Amino acid sequence: MRFLGGYPPGVLEQVRELIAAGRLGDHIARRYPGRHTVQTDRALYEYTTDIKQEYLRSAPPLHKVGFDARLDSAQRALGLHTAISRVQGSKLKAKKEIRVASLFKEAPPEFLRMIVVHELAHLKESDHDKAFYRLCEHMEPRYHQLEFDTRLYLAWRELERAAPAGAGTQASQA
Repeated sequence: MRFLGGYPPGVLEQVRELIAAGRLGDHIARRYPGRHTVQTDRALYEYTTDIKQEYLRSAPPLHKVGFDARLDSAQRALGLHTAISRVQGSKLKAKKEIRVASLFKEAPPEFLRMIVVHELAHLKESDHDKAFYRLCEHMEPRYHQLEFDTRLYLAWRELERAAPAGAGTQASQA
């Protein structure tokens, strides 16, 4: 339950009950049955810039957006925003990049949107403070619920990986 630290005990108990009953995967699949078609770096770039154009027109441009297989929940990074600074003549140029963990290629579209919104919000707000989360909610009104459900999804994936082979996992359902 490392992904759910900080949530109230009552919420954690409900999650434990879903896990004990073997229904966490079913719960996620029922709430988020869809799958997205964003499978390439180019498609992710277009997806991200569409959201940026709608909500953050005055933010600096994005120079690169892509999936990164090296990012995963074990490293506690599901997405990264970086600014690569380069000297060009007498000027310093910063190129903004966003990387999203490759595991989101198979995740429900709502979870991909939550990660992209989170990383885009860092273009305006660097810290995880009230202004940052207000901006996330502006771009995605269900941001906090989606963040929680993404954490459930990550916990379920970890449980599935840890389950012995052939133990009747729910991997194909979510």
